[in-house]
Amino acid sequence: MVNMTLAIPEDLYQTMKEHSEIKWSEIARRAIQDQAHKLDLIDKILAKSTFTEKDAQELAKKVKQGIAQRHGLIK
Repeated sequence: MVNMTLAIPEDLYQTMKEHSEIKWSEIARRAIQDQAHKLDLIDKILAKSTFTEKDAQELAKKVKQGIAQRHGLIK
């Protein structure tokens, strides 16, 4: 297994010190593993997608226009 070092704010460190009975490395490992699993799932879904950058730009334009109309900025 590979070791990893990370920086945390001082107040978080103090809380962790107050609860030394908790295996903080295991909590961090699980959180990272959960996030990596979500990213893997997204990658699998996107691998089959035909949605292009041009499609995304067109959709963004329509969304912005809809928001502007809703707020009375354009008619």
